[in-house]
Amino acid sequence: MLALLLAATPSPSPSSSPFDEASITPGVVGFIAILLVTLATLALIVDMVRRVRRIRYRSELAERRAGEHPPGS
Repeated sequence: MLALLLAATPSPSPSSSPFDEASITPGVVGFIAILLVTLATLALIVDMVRRVRRIRYRSELAERRAGEHPPGS
């Protein structure tokens, strides 16, 4: 019974596609999605650079203060 159903239903062939595969694009929605992902990534990179600079600057200040005033004086 199953073999009869499978034989009766033809499978679509790749050449009978109603779309031209060369002209299928993601469109405006795809462009906007990629743009948002790119902007979010850039915002995260800028934020991380700021945080790393702030931490480095604070550690340099702490080293300078420790060098100016020795702990035993």
